[in-house]
Amino acid sequence: MELRTTFSITPSEVKITYDDRVVFIGSCFATAIGRKFEIGHLPVLLNPAGTVYNPVSVCNTIDKVTCGIPSTQADIYNNKGTWLSFDHYTDFTSEDPEELLKTINERSKNALEFISGASFLFITFGTARIFRWKATGKVVSNCHKLPAALFTQELLTVNEIVNLWDVQLKRLNTLFPELKIIFTISPVRHWKESAHGNQVSKSVLFLAVEEFLKHPSGPGYFPAYELVMDDLRDYRFYDDDMLHLSSAAVEYIWNAFSDCYFDTETRDLYREIAKIARAMSHRIHSGSSQNLKTFAATILDRIESVCSRKPSLNFDSEKKYFTDLLNL
Repeated sequence: MELRTTFSITPSEVKITYDDRVVFIGSCFATAIGRKFEIGHLPVLLNPAGTVYNPVSVCNTIDKVTCGIPSTQADIYNNKGTWLSFDHYTDFTSEDPEELLKTINERSKNALEFISGASFLFITFGTARIFRWKATGKVVSNCHKLPAALFTQELLTVNEIVNLWDVQLKRLNTLFPELKIIFTISPVRHWKESAHGNQVSKSVLFLAVEEFLKHPSGPGYFPAYELVMDDLRDYRFYDDDMLHLSSAAVEYIWNAFSDCYFDTETRDLYREIAKIARAMSHRIHSGSSQNLKTFAATILDRIESVCSRKPSLNFDSEKKYFTDLLNL
């Protein structure tokens, strides 16, 4: 007797290879999967404005990157001596406004260059709720822990999201006709919205994405939410806060993701590189110097093998780390 519900995911006809640039924009779930790409040395751009959760902020992030217009001091806000951007995550703060603007504009410039040659854009929505800065009516990507009284909160409607993204999908298709766009809904629950409020918010997102899939540009969908809610379906797969996903859940979704989007060659190469990454994080215990040298030599051989298969990959830091161990 099977004591869980499972479902199959149709493999993508278009595969991700080590020659493809991939962009992830959206909630912390996008960050979790994007970091898997970083571990495997896959060419990836991860949230150029930091983590963003709602469809308006994701759209604004894409606009900020693709318009190529630099941010100015009018685009940032001073809160008791700390400058911040309502279009960016909390990582983007500084006591020096020029330093903050330099960081923002460099990230945007690099992101535009990256996305211009990208093959895939994965977009993850976390919530359909938005916050507006009362002073201007602007939808913010992050409230930066400012007093709640300074913001108003709204639940987007399906039509508002669809109308916004109909324009965005047309624009992206015009700018980057080869870019394949894939939507996902984050399985991370927004508990501050209440149990019912979270479900309503996710439902709005699902209905909106269902409309996106009819768009002439042909976006796709990956069922990350369903893998957690309908397949794993157990609190064992949540982190200590019972809201975010455990490492086991992320790994499960990653395996489903790679089965869907990677061909056999890419999967095999990724696994070899992941072994090198794990070796880098391996805790070195005191013991036989010869054993340590053997370990380092083995990993260096593995790096050379990977580089012979894909010479474009850069393993300079890994080579230095294990060479240093070899020379201890």
